[in-house]
Amino acid sequence: MLKPLGDRVLVEIIEEAEQKTAGGLYVPDTAKEKSQRGKVIAVGTGKMLDNGTRVALDVKEGDTVYFAKYGGTDVSLEGKNYSILAERDILAIVE
Repeated sequence: MLKPLGDRVLVEIIEEAEQKTAGGLYVPDTAKEKSQRGKVIAVGTGKMLDNGTRVALDVKEGDTVYFAKYGGTDVSLEGKNYSILAERDILAIVE
């Protein structure tokens, strides 16, 4: 598994359910946009400030989050899709 560094977060992408248009047509995977929702799998140690102190991240393992559309780096491991994001690319935690 991957261990994010610093203020990075490893998120497993939650694939959206099959999409269907109002007319009853199914949207193929190639026409779908990348999901912006995922589950936090691992977090880094936090951001290092100039004075040497480390600030803990606001997210934790197990959180479901929404993230920026074009944020992060996509990675595929063992048949699952992940994104490595900076904490600033995470927009919200689902409660």
